[in-house]
Amino acid sequence: MIVVATSDFEVYHGVVNELRDRGVTFTTIEVDDELPDSTTVVVTSEDDADAFEDDPVTTIVAEPDAARRAAEQALSALRGEGGRTIVGVDPGRRPGIVVCSGEMVVAGFQVPLGDAIDVIEREVADATDPVVRIGDGSRLESAKLVNELEDVRVELVDETGTTPYLGTGARGMGDVLAAVNIARLEGEVVENRDIEPTAGELQVIKDRSRERSETNRAIDEELARRVAAGELTVEEALAEHRNGSDGESDGHGSRSS
Repeated sequence: MIVVATSDFEVYHGVVNELRDRGVTFTTIEVDDELPDSTTVVVTSEDDADAFEDDPVTTIVAEPDAARRAAEQALSALRGEGGRTIVGVDPGRRPGIVVCSGEMVVAGFQVPLGDAIDVIEREVADATDPVVRIGDGSRLESAKLVNELEDVRVELVDETGTTPYLGTGARGMGDVLAAVNIARLEGEVVENRDIEPTAGELQVIKDRSRERSETNRAIDEELARRVAAGELTVEEALAEHRNGSDGESDGHGSRSS
């Protein structure tokens, strides 16, 4: 059983809420109370940790701003898992991202591609020997993720068959569920992924830029290639395109689109 015992209100409040959100059975005691006989894991604060150093239990020290991490560590210890952090990513314009501790999924996200690196790096920051497994579909987006991740083991996974069937009411969950399946598959360790964009992929980027342009203009192929390589976002490419067009039109009157 998990026991929360701390005099730090922030730690107590944060950890208790995290455990309740997960439907975990736990109990709370005062720091000076004796631990229940069924205790296997104690979650406490740094200032209170000494009170449990002689008890034959696993002690998790929680920081006030890292309650979720402490709850995940407690659950991993409770289940006797190795606790290795594995991040699975189903790439795309809004990647599905899951964080697993051993065999258990402890967190899930779906964020814009531009925010994905920050999410992944935050989730592996304090982990021991983490691995990030990225599906090999959505070639341009997966290449961007592979190339921007540093100081962590990255595996490229064959994502064939990882997208599940979605029944009634499960719309919008496909990318996150696919990320769970990707996390469970071993892949090829990679440090970078060089992709030559196809004509069709470049056209998709151009079309996307036209949709976002206030003047209904698409970026040119050179800028589209830079977007494909992850050097620019579509918005940054539009700004360069706009500035270049303005410069070309100086002294020559207005240009037709």
